[in-house]
Amino acid sequence: MRNKTRGKTMHHTITLLPGDGIGPEVTAATVKVIEATGVKVGWEEYQAGMEVAIKYGTAVPDDVINAILRNGIALKGPITTPIGSGIPSANVALRKRLNLYANVRPCRTLAGVKSRFENVDLVVIRENSEDLYSGLEHIVVPGVVESLKIITETASLRIGKYAFQYAAHNRRKRVTAVHKANIMKLADGLFLECIRRAHRDYPEIEYDEMIVDNCCQQLVMRPENFDVMVMENLYGDILSDLCSGLVGGLGLTPSSNIGEGGIAMFEAVHGSAPDIAGRNLANPIALILSGAMMLEHLQEGGAAHRIRRAVDIVLQEGSLMTGDLGGTATTTEMTDAIIASL
Repeated sequence: MRNKTRGKTMHHTITLLPGDGIGPEVTAATVKVIEATGVKVGWEEYQAGMEVAIKYGTAVPDDVINAILRNGIALKGPITTPIGSGIPSANVALRKRLNLYANVRPCRTLAGVKSRFENVDLVVIRENSEDLYSGLEHIVVPGVVESLKIITETASLRIGKYAFQYAAHNRRKRVTAVHKANIMKLADGLFLECIRRAHRDYPEIEYDEMIVDNCCQQLVMRPENFDVMVMENLYGDILSDLCSGLVGGLGLTPSSNIGEGGIAMFEAVHGSAPDIAGRNLANPIALILSGAMMLEHLQEGGAAHRIRRAVDIVLQEGSLMTGDLGGTATTTEMTDAIIASL
C-alpha cells in the first residue's frame, strides 16, 4: 500500500484478485462502488484459482503473493475450491503464505432484508492459520484416514489478543470464546487457556466461554445476545456461515483477513457460484461491504460509512433485490443503485 499524503489526499495501491465463477462480476461491481466514493485507488490485477493452477501448477503463483506483500492489501473475489479431490484451496494457501492469522466476519441485521431476527450485531473472529485447516492428513491403511488438529500456544494467544483489541477499538462490550474443551481437553483446553490470558490485559471487557454445540443452539434462539466471538479455525468457518443465515444469507456478509504488520486481504464469505457465473445475477453486496471494511482499514472511514449507508438505503427501499433476496435485480442494477445512493 502506498499512501501519498498532501493535505487530506491519499493514494492507495491495491492488489485485485477477481477470482473465478461470479468473482469477476462482483469484483468489478465493488471496484465501481469504491471508485464512485472518490477515494484515490490504483488497482494491480492478478489471477489466482483453478485456471491458473492448470497453467502454472499452483493456484497461487509467487507473483500474486509478492504483489500483496508489496502493496500490503488485497481485494479478492471468490475462488472455486474442488471438493474431495483436485488442487488445494487457494483461499487457505493465501492465508497461510501471507500469515493472515485473523479472519473477521461481522454480521448485522440490515433493514429491508427479511430474516427471522432483529437487532443482530455480532462479529465472528476466527483463528485462520491452524487447526484441521493445517491440511495434515494421510491414509493410515486403506479405508482409514487420519487428520491432525494442530493448536499452538503462539497462534491461540495471538488470536486472543486480536479479539480483545478488536473489541476495545470498536467499543464492543463482550468477548465469547467458543470451544469443545469438554472433549478435546488438551487442544481446546490450550486454546481456552490462551484466551483467558489475553483477557487479563482487557479487564474492562466482559468475557465468557461457550461450548460450540450450545453456541449453535443459542445463536439460532437468541443471536442478539452475542457480541464478539473468538474461536478456532473449523468452528469459525461453520459458525460464521450460520451467523450469515441469521441476517439474510451469505450474499450480505463481508470479511477481512488480517496479518501481522498491517497486511490484509478482504473478501466475501460466499463461494464462486459457478452455476450463475456470467449471467449478471450475483448479489455484489457482500464484496461491496468487504470493500467498505477495506477502506476503513485504509483509514478512509468516511467513504466506508457512505458505502454502508448506501447499501442500507437500497435494501430498505426494497424495490431492487437480487435473486438470493427474493427479487429479480441484476448485479449491474444493484451496483448502479448503490452508487446512486452514495
